[in-house]
Amino acid sequence: MVLGFYIIVNDKNLIKKMMGLSVLQSSVLLFYISLGYVKNSLPPILTSNFHLYTNPIPHVLMLTAIVVGIATFSVGLSILVRIERLVD
Repeated sequence: MVLGFYIIVNDKNLIKKMMGLSVLQSSVLLFYISLGYVKNSLPPILTSNFHLYTNPIPHVLMLTAIVVGIATFSVGLSILVRIERLVD
């Protein structure tokens, strides 16, 4: 997480900043997915042991964040390509 933030803050190259943003996003996603882990738990599929269920909401939210992150990264990259074409 710190490496991505360091790249975003200290680098002048915009493409490297986008890569740092991607590293930061991936580390945050892994952090939140690991928070949702419950040892010896089951997926919530029609069993009677309700106390052993894993909460699927954090994982579903992280899948949504992955899709939004990919879309944001691709739009940012296309804007950077457009900026590079205008500068050159």
